[in-house]
Amino acid sequence: MNKLERIERLLPEEIEKRSFEIITEELNKQGIVLPKENESIIKRAIHTSADFEYAHSLKFSPDAVKKVKELIINGADIVTDTNMALSGINKKVLAKYGGEVHCFMADEEVANEAKQKGATRAYISMQKASAIDKPLIFAIGNAPTALVSLYEMYQRNEYRPAFVIGVPVGFVNVELSKELIMETDIPFIVNEGRKGGSNIAAAICNAILYELDRKA
Repeated sequence: MNKLERIERLLPEEIEKRSFEIITEELNKQGIVLPKENESIIKRAIHTSADFEYAHSLKFSPDAVKKVKELIINGADIVTDTNMALSGINKKVLAKYGGEVHCFMADEEVANEAKQKGATRAYISMQKASAIDKPLIFAIGNAPTALVSLYEMYQRNEYRPAFVIGVPVGFVNVELSKELIMETDIPFIVNEGRKGGSNIAAAICNAILYELDRKA
């Protein structure tokens, strides 16, 4: 059988189903048993990245998935640090519960303040988001300074996020910023190490939203 003959001819909806079957098979081969409550999130992160390291590196605070689901059901909004994550999160499902997604990275006021203060837009955008008068889930996939901003506001008793999904990617301050969040009592899903990304942040949000939608 040549390579072309080995290609699986699948419809779009069948491709994702087959991908998750392969992920499950691979995890079984590696002897990895995922906690039931975290399984769909870890598998979707692997599906998005084709990286099985997420089975080990994604960390969850106690009852994290239960808490973030309760927040969404009660109408919490999601704040991201990139327009890519904003685009990727399923806003239709979130809207069923009264929530919406925000990203202030392109906000002119944020840009001006960041320039004046010598800070990143991500840092300032978290401060702007904190003024939203409802519980917020922060899905950070790019900028460690966003996590630092949230941590500093928390330390000063100015603001406490309802939940943090902390998966920024990169080399500068990435690991430390994630560690800071994991040292607080803020409920979190955080990926240890350098890996992450806006696609992973969106994938984690969607895994939670899809699970709620299936059970609705």
